[in-house]
Amino acid sequence: MPIVHAADDLTLPAIQVESVQNRDEGPSEGYEGRASSSTTKLGLTDKQTPQGVTTITRQELDDFKITGIKDALRAAPSVTVEQTETDRTQFTSRGFDINNFEYDGVGMPFVSSVLVGEQDLAEYEQIDVLHGANGLMSGAGNPSATVNFVRKRPTDTFQAQVETTVGSWDGRRVDVDVAGPLTDSGNVRGRFIYSHDKGNSWMDRYSHERNIAAGLLAFDVSDADTVTVGFSQHNSDANGSTWGNLPLVDSSGNPIHYSGRSSNIGQPWTYWNLHTQRAFVELKHDFGNDWNATLTATGIQEKQNTNMLYVDSVTDDVAGAYANHTRSEAHQLIGEAKVQGPFNLFGREHQLTFGAAYGRTHQKGQEYDEDIENGSAFDTSFSGILAGATPMPSFGVTSEALGQNFQDTQKSLFAGARFSLADDLHWIAGARMLSADGKGTSYGSPHSTREHGKVTPYTGLVYDLNEAWSVYGSWTQIYNPQYNAVGLDHRLLDPLEGKSMEVGIKGSVLDQRLHLTGALFKTEQRNVVVSTVYDGSQNLSIPGDIKSHGVELQASGEVSPGIDLLAGYTYVHIDNDDGDRARKYVPAHAIRAIATYRLPSLPQMKVGARVSWQTKVENDNNGAIAQNAYGLVDLMSSYEIDSHWSTSLNLNNLTDRKYLLSLYNNATTASYGAPRNLTASVTWKY
Repeated sequence: MPIVHAADDLTLPAIQVESVQNRDEGPSEGYEGRASSSTTKLGLTDKQTPQGVTTITRQELDDFKITGIKDALRAAPSVTVEQTETDRTQFTSRGFDINNFEYDGVGMPFVSSVLVGEQDLAEYEQIDVLHGANGLMSGAGNPSATVNFVRKRPTDTFQAQVETTVGSWDGRRVDVDVAGPLTDSGNVRGRFIYSHDKGNSWMDRYSHERNIAAGLLAFDVSDADTVTVGFSQHNSDANGSTWGNLPLVDSSGNPIHYSGRSSNIGQPWTYWNLHTQRAFVELKHDFGNDWNATLTATGIQEKQNTNMLYVDSVTDDVAGAYANHTRSEAHQLIGEAKVQGPFNLFGREHQLTFGAAYGRTHQKGQEYDEDIENGSAFDTSFSGILAGATPMPSFGVTSEALGQNFQDTQKSLFAGARFSLADDLHWIAGARMLSADGKGTSYGSPHSTREHGKVTPYTGLVYDLNEAWSVYGSWTQIYNPQYNAVGLDHRLLDPLEGKSMEVGIKGSVLDQRLHLTGALFKTEQRNVVVSTVYDGSQNLSIPGDIKSHGVELQASGEVSPGIDLLAGYTYVHIDNDDGDRARKYVPAHAIRAIATYRLPSLPQMKVGARVSWQTKVENDNNGAIAQNAYGLVDLMSSYEIDSHWSTSLNLNNLTDRKYLLSLYNNATTASYGAPRNLTASVTWKY
């Protein structure tokens, strides 16, 4: 197995860009998800959007005490969460990596499709997942999905909430959220959010601490202009962190068995610290006649510091290991200007959106090893690693080849329109022209790309069968630059090129309280690195095509008075160039469902369950490395003591099912998911 540098994915994947926009609709209520207008950028509702949309509401997050994005997206029917390490996670949808996290509709793609650390959800009102390619709205990326975080906003009336939570493995959390007007007229509003989360783990030696503080101010400087500014500090510190994971087979391909779920290759001296500062300013102007413009600018600074240990191979009790210390820092600046509003043509009213975006990231990092010749590679006892008894190397030397210093820039122009061809027929069309530049070096290799004037088109039709039901179809393209994948001709590979086709039906029934979606999709991506060969000096990439097709079914909202539901089923089949099944780590069938019931005889009491099930997954090259089909059940209950106080109890993994978290990307390593655990909370609201 080739050695992978810990800092390869250190900073850029965790840097995301946000904007704070005034939402055209109020927060979602209950489980009746209403996608934010920022999710599609065209200001479309879910029913008007010719793609599947999943909304995870604040109520769902609160009911099941979901505090991080990994746990939240495990509730999204179309998403697979691939937690490959304690502090790095990949997400897939329709067989492709999700590398677009947006904040109120604005973002810049991950470089390596990896989320570093945990994205805490204390600041967010809801999470929208737009299924399929999203080149028009988000620019570069993969034909998978886009995750949009919708921020909590300063409010017109005073409100406050304090929640304390305790749980298994010494888990402790405090959340504070205060918002309201700061002047008598209400022309200045504010919001302050604080969260402290600390605890140990079912995994030996692993522990975490997260501290989040955020402040937002909104100023109505005139009847037509609102300025919003904000700043947030996210500190995430983890000890006993893993780089790679538990080996599932030894060097001869024989399975390695572990006595319990607590086994961990992390040592007392391994850690992964991630500190992020974000500052933004936004101006929104109302021109009148439903025309408005939004101008945003965001600056981000992120610092990471790690000590890591990697297990490369195991022979009997001898482990081939590698360790290092890394430091990195990234700075990002992004801006977007957008104008939207209605116009009349051929006697009908249509909607137009157009704008421009700019993003720049500068990444610097350095790795420190034990010596120049062999780095920090060494043989040691594997049982000693599992016992946490491996001593820390000295990490005293480095070189230019062990560093990163590069800059990525993306610039784009976009325009889209929703044409009313008839009272019940609407056509959405648009395109984005994007240019991407990269320059610098990464671990002694060039980090570069130059793609200018790349156009990604989008088109879709929505036909309203009646007030409740509509059918739709869409076709869109997307592309993603490749910065360091060198082909057999020793030239940089062409960008990843993807496209999505989707047809479906959407309905709103039971007085529009329950929303139903059924979709058929077909997705493909070209120029994907499917294998590599070593020519004596570097790894050369062999590109190929990956295709997927499948079905998505979803229901969200109120099934009947007192019963709220978010549920979905996904089927996906993934093929390579030869028509053989690929990416077997993605389950072919998956079911996700969460539901709560407010007792009619005791309306202060609410009970609920969260269920997930998926079929078998396995390593693409070794069928012996597999996770059989499994299901998980979580239970919740809450009780409103009075108008201010409430309490809740959550039981996770009711059946204490033992399962591997991920076999992502041909992984021969994995860790086990959490066993049965319990949390209890007390909440005060005003």
